[in-house]
Amino acid sequence: MEIELLNPYVVKILIAAREEDSISSISKRINLSYGWTHKWIKELIKQNVFTEKWKGIKLNRNSRIYLAVLDFIKKNFCDISFYYSVLDLFGIYYCFTKTDAVYIWTGGRYNIARFKEYYPIFIKIKKEDYNIFLWYCKKLNLRINSKKNIFFVPEKIIDFKRVKKNSIYVEHLSETVKFMKRYIYNFEPALEIIEELYKKRFNVKYREINMYKK
Repeated sequence: MEIELLNPYVVKILIAAREEDSISSISKRINLSYGWTHKWIKELIKQNVFTEKWKGIKLNRNSRIYLAVLDFIKKNFCDISFYYSVLDLFGIYYCFTKTDAVYIWTGGRYNIARFKEYYPIFIKIKKEDYNIFLWYCKKLNLRINSKKNIFFVPEKIIDFKRVKKNSIYVEHLSETVKFMKRYIYNFEPALEIIEELYKKRFNVKYREINMYKK
């Protein structure tokens, strides 16, 4: 394999590629122009990573290059940030919810009951995309509903709305507020942060803060 193939574009292509795919679909998933995606896929075809198929390409899952890159990713990049960033390469309809939505809407100022040895990541996934989500997780050895380490906790839903907050897909703020109110003793301080950031009023006062004010 030529050293030029070891670049971020090729890595993203190999993560995003499905067993049968098209250059245009991969281009959209990795957010790279069709021309550049076409260039690197043509190089990968020369290396027998893909074979051309009518109106598309087929992934050679036994390709030495493909297996080596996946092995490198699994050993070096499957940390918390990778779990968050890799979802966009799957081409699925998803958004962050629950504790992760709280974290996003508070601008990273409130996180609770999570640490490296136990870090659930809460997401909603459109039902029609759930099987492809599972396929990608198996491909990359990403954990689902585990009891330790980093893992996804997915909700399979027929349909839902999402918004973008700082380029991240998240459920609407109103849904997140409902979640925080449902578990008010965990999220009182987060609601105060939301009040401050978005000029909203929930009549919530964090008890520990009030105690020190007296």
